[in-house]
Amino acid sequence: MRDVHTVKAPSMPRLAAASLAGTAIEFYDFFVYGTAAALVLGPLFFPTFSPLAGTLAAFATFGVGFVARPLGSVLFGHIGDRRGRRPVLVASLLLTGASTVAVGCVPTYGTIGVAAPLLLLVLRFLQGLGLGGEWGGAVLLTAEHAPAERRGLWSSFPQVGPAVGFVLANGVVLVLSVTLTEAQFARWGWRVPFWAAGALAVLGLWLRSSLPESPRFLEIDDHARVPLAEVVRDHWRLVLLTAGALAAGYAIFYAVTTWSLAYATERLGVSRTVMLVCVMAAVVVKGSLTPVMAMLGDRFGRRPLCLVGCSAAALWMFPLVALLSTGEPLPMFLGFLGALLAFVTMFAVISAYLPELYAPRVRCTGAAVGYNLGGVLGGALTPIAATALAEHSGRVPWGVGAYLTGIALLSLGCFALLPETRPVRAAAVRPVTD
Repeated sequence: MRDVHTVKAPSMPRLAAASLAGTAIEFYDFFVYGTAAALVLGPLFFPTFSPLAGTLAAFATFGVGFVARPLGSVLFGHIGDRRGRRPVLVASLLLTGASTVAVGCVPTYGTIGVAAPLLLLVLRFLQGLGLGGEWGGAVLLTAEHAPAERRGLWSSFPQVGPAVGFVLANGVVLVLSVTLTEAQFARWGWRVPFWAAGALAVLGLWLRSSLPESPRFLEIDDHARVPLAEVVRDHWRLVLLTAGALAAGYAIFYAVTTWSLAYATERLGVSRTVMLVCVMAAVVVKGSLTPVMAMLGDRFGRRPLCLVGCSAAALWMFPLVALLSTGEPLPMFLGFLGALLAFVTMFAVISAYLPELYAPRVRCTGAAVGYNLGGVLGGALTPIAATALAEHSGRVPWGVGAYLTGIALLSLGCFALLPETRPVRAAAVRPVTD
């Protein structure tokens, strides 16, 4: 066995802060594309399409990033299980940051024709590839350093990163929307948030340069030769259940943060600024409550919170679309807030729950593949499906509510089939939880 006593244990607040900052930067890169897809990419890169078809095409390129994420989790999960969690953090950040900056440099359809959307597609794929590795590395590095009785709390900080990244991305877009004219924003303003990703990537690399390797990884004597093969052979059912369980969270989040932007601005005539403020306010509350919900997970278990969150989501999707259809700021905010409260009840504990389901030797691959497959099921399809369903609805898009409710019920069934892993209760029956 390797000598792990020579590795100095890091300060948990410092480690959690570095992980949070890294995930915030990478999710900033990912989310800024979603906002741009909802607001401007359709007419700029698919001008020969109708407005509806252009929005669907822009959301299709958005969805490519989700398709790439499981592939990224396989690639970087292999590195994480074979070489360590720490190298994953650096490589994934470099790939995501570089591809995001490049999106901001792509000429539009009017300049280079069909090559423009093709370049967009490739770069979005690379974004997703990098983000697919990010989550597993950041979460495992924090979770595997954390004491078992507080693993939920400490590993929740990387889960705050997406909220920070979203607010940062949309905050930049909001400032540009307020200070620029529509023509200026369409001509060059939308590119600025993508260019800013370069500076953020440099900051992230600096923050992560001194992070120590995970002690659990250093304790492994016999590393899996091909982690994916071992996961598919021994844990395929677990991967499918976790993917199905997480689909609802992704569907809710991207229905609120991506589809609703396009729907309200295009169909209801709500201003871009009002929509960004409503969504951002709800996401801020969600991010603030993540550690609180994670502490409840440490006290009452991971699975109970997931079941409660999924049940709440199934009950709230019809009120969500009804409140959104008013086009009024306060009802829309309340609809978004209710949906994201259900979301955070589930996802606050996921960064502890998923790693605890897998043995350390295949944990980086197994947890990340399940997490990112859930993104394909819930995140990639939801903006496209919701846009198509809303087109054939009246003032209130009840079809979107039915779609989201169905996904929530599917996830509820998957969570019901998963075991509890909280160390206090489950250590005796699940020795793989460290």
